Amino acid sequence: MTDGLVEVPLREIAHGRTGDKGDRSNVSIIPYVPDAYAYIEEQVTEGRMRAAFGHRGASKVVRYDLPVLGAFNFVLDDVLQGGVNGSLNLDGHGKSLSFLALSVTVKVPQSVVENARQARQSDGAA
Repeated sequence: MTDGLVEVPLREIAHGRTGDKGDRSNVSIIPYVPDAYAYIEEQVTEGRMRAAFGHRGASKVVRYDLPVLGAFNFVLDDVLQGGVNGSLNLDGHGKSLSFLALSVTVKVPQSVVENARQARQSDGAA
């Protein structure tokens, strides 16, 4: 713990949704609680997301901030190895990539982790 912060994977404080079209994936990161938003905004940059998907060939990443929805949307180019219909990989399309995105770590106060955990439990998503 540094400066009162703990480092956790995004999955501890947010969930994700994905979609795909051709060789482009769209990954949304949605914090469980509003107090996590600013930490994600500051730390989960286009560069960090591109690095997380670098082994999949990500050539470009654009982040769209959606503060009214309390979410972020990342559009990643060239991560689907040609796309669902053009790849020989099993389940290599965008639906499975939110798990990779949610492995990116962030530093947050322990209270954010605890609030997110309570929100997950109250939603039945523990």
